[in-house]
This record gives sequence, C-alpha cells and structure tokens, in this order.
Amino acid sequence: MFNWFRRQKVQPEQEQTPPAPVEDTPSEATPTTSEATSQEEYLDWAKKAFKNIQEKKATAEAVVSETPETSIAETEPPQEQEPVKEEETEDNTPAWLKKSDRLEILKETAIETPTEPDEDFIWSAKVLANQGRQAEDVSEEEITWLKKLRQGLGKTRRSLVNQLKAVVGQGPLNQDAVEEIEALLLQADVGVDATDYIITTLQNKLKQEALPPEKAIEYLKEIIREILDAPLANYSNPGFEPEKGKLNIWMLTGVNGVGKTTTIGKLAHLSKQSGYSCIIAAADTFRAAAVEQVKVWGERSQVEVIANPGKNTDPAAVVYDGIEAAKSREIELLLVDTAGRLQNKKNLMAELSKIRRIIDKKAESAVVESLLVLDATLGQNGLRQAEVFSEAAQLSGVILTKIDGTAKGGVALAVARQLNLPIRFVGAGEGIEDLRPFSSYEFVEALLSGD
Repeated sequence: MFNWFRRQKVQPEQEQTPPAPVEDTPSEATPTTSEATSQEEYLDWAKKAFKNIQEKKATAEAVVSETPETSIAETEPPQEQEPVKEEETEDNTPAWLKKSDRLEILKETAIETPTEPDEDFIWSAKVLANQGRQAEDVSEEEITWLKKLRQGLGKTRRSLVNQLKAVVGQGPLNQDAVEEIEALLLQADVGVDATDYIITTLQNKLKQEALPPEKAIEYLKEIIREILDAPLANYSNPGFEPEKGKLNIWMLTGVNGVGKTTTIGKLAHLSKQSGYSCIIAAADTFRAAAVEQVKVWGERSQVEVIANPGKNTDPAAVVYDGIEAAKSREIELLLVDTAGRLQNKKNLMAELSKIRRIIDKKAESAVVESLLVLDATLGQNGLRQAEVFSEAAQLSGVILTKIDGTAKGGVALAVARQLNLPIRFVGAGEGIEDLRPFSSYEFVEALLSGD
C-alpha cells in the first residue's frame, strides 16, 4: 500500500547533492544535480524506472489472467430435446480456447502500451531522482500525479518562463526589467508582497554575479521554494501526516463553490488509500444538497458519512455525533465539512468557534487541524475571502484546488507570504485521485521548468 502522507519531503541539501549514479549496479543510484550531470544520465534513470513499472504491471496482469475460471458441473439429468436448426447447434468450443480467443480480441483492440518513456515521464522521473529516490522504488501513482501537476500548471508556466528567461538573463536588473518581471508575477497572482521580495532578492544576486538565463531561473526556483516553505517553521507537523493509533480531526473551511465538499471526498479516498481508517461528519447543514453531495463522495471513497437528516440541524451536533462514532470505532481520521457562508462574519465565527469547543471538550487527546480550501482560479479575490476564515478559524494550512484551470498558479506564493499559511494539499483535476500532499520542490519544478 502506497502511503502518500509519508512521501519524503525534500530538504535543501538533498536538492543540491543527491547521490551520484553508479553504472551497472543493482542500486541504480540517483543522478546528481551538478553541472556534470548529463541528460543521458537522467534518461537512463527514467528508463530504469519505466522498465520497473512496466514489469510490475505485467506481473499483476499475469496473475489476473492466470486465475482459473470456476466451472459448474451440470447436475440436471439429460432430457430429450427436439432437433435444432443448424444455426442453433450447441457450441462445443472448449472453455480454454474461448478464453484464448477473448484474450486475442482484447490484444487486437487494446491501446498499445508504450515501449519507451515519454517526455512527461522523463520530466517526472527527473524530479523524483533529484529528491534522492531510487528508480526501483518509483511508483506509477507518483509519475501519474507529477504529470497532472505539470499539466495543471501549464497555463501559468507558459505565461511566465520564456519571458522571465529573456529578462533575467541580461545581467543586473534595470528599471524596465524590474517593471517587466513585476508585471509577469502580478499577472500570475503572486501578490505584491511576494513579488517585491522576489525582485529584491533576485536583484541582489544579479548584482553580485552575472547569471545566464537557465542559472537565473534555478536561483528563482530557490527563492520561490523559500517563500513556500517559510510558514512551516511555525508548525510542529511540517509533513502533515495523521498520527497512527490516535484520533485526528481535520476541519475543512472555505466559501461555497471552492470545491470543499469534493475535496472532503478526495481526502477521504487519499486517507483510505494510504492505510488510514476514516469517516466524514457532514456539518455543512445549511447549504442545500450539501449533505447529499458529501454522501455521494463518501460512497465513491467507501467512507461512512455521519449526518443528521433533519433540516437546519445544528452543525455542532453533527460534529458531536461524528466524534462519538470515531471514538467507538477507533477511527484514525475524522474529516469535518463546515459551512461556507460569508454573508454574516459574526455568525460564521460563532459557528466555527462552537464546533471547535465541542471538539476540544469531546476529543481532548485528538490531533486537531483546521484547513482552508482555496480555489486557485479566484486568485487574489479568493485570498481576500480567505482572510475572513483566517480570523474565524485556527487555521493550520491551505488546500489549493483547481490549479489545472487557471494561469494564476502564483497565488500559492501569496498564500504563504500574505497569510503565512503552509499549503498542505494541492488539487489538479476533477478525479478522485487528483488531490495530493503538497511538495514545494515538485510544485516549483512544475511551475518553472520549460516545456
């Protein structure tokens, strides 16, 4: 079972000096990121990872195809039958031959399996290699996710990278260059504060030494990772992994329409997939159809939903029931859906405070987190809405959704810089598999690596 919560977080020293490759050895060690590292080494590493994944898939398929079919003996006594027409004659083809024929038909109609890794696979493999991973340990799920992440940030990347290269590769930044970089970053909704920090830091570096465009982009990546990772210093759980053997309670907050209910379902699926027991408390009792939507996602993720069928049910009462259910069944993760109304800030704060009091009273030893769901397509507008929830709830992180539908992926930096909140999860698609724990290294590589 692949545990997404325990994927190794990249440390600065690992980014710069992962193990060097060893030729023709079983360890298939990772290539370095020094200048001496060639694209051929990365390609070789990617091919090894690709071959290993294909072999695992072939083994799994062979096990399925070799499973014998159960035959049931005919127990009814033979009866006299009238002669049948020629076209109705019984098919005496052996079962094994029928099975073989079916396999041949499947082979003829199946989509051809690639024999070599494509460009997206090679990029994904390089990102994993630079994090110190071994080729034989890479999973297909990770490759698939990195492809989606890169594709999801494509709009933002294409509007940034080429133009940035043209500007930062010309030595110290003059006023025109500063204004051009500022415009590019603000268009990507990086935010004024983060933009000023990036330009000042980059300008200081370029005054010290001239950097070619590629090197300047690499330095820019370091600056952005620093911004994204800075809020983690305020939290004792930087990896954001549910504690095994304890009750973890995650409250999800956010305005209506940001994908909060969908995110609840995806988190439930991710938790089950990673080996945690999980239930959902449907405490958004005021929005029409909210509870039913949560139930649909609960069914999809095979997670039980605790809900009260009555109208205008007290959200705190649902949370109470959820805690009782989680404790009695020794559940490890309770996900709480909350209301997203902004019409009345006072009522919102009172409701979230009441829910938090119930949690603190009924689950004193639980590990409690409060996550804000933020729609990336809203950019700075979403950030202003987020500030209301930041005041109303004791937030411990942000889930950034819908980055695949916007050129404003830079809002992630604004979240870290302006709200001083770490991004915990990122969503890049509508599927149940399209939400994963956030990695600043992978995000920045997907954002600033050229096509």
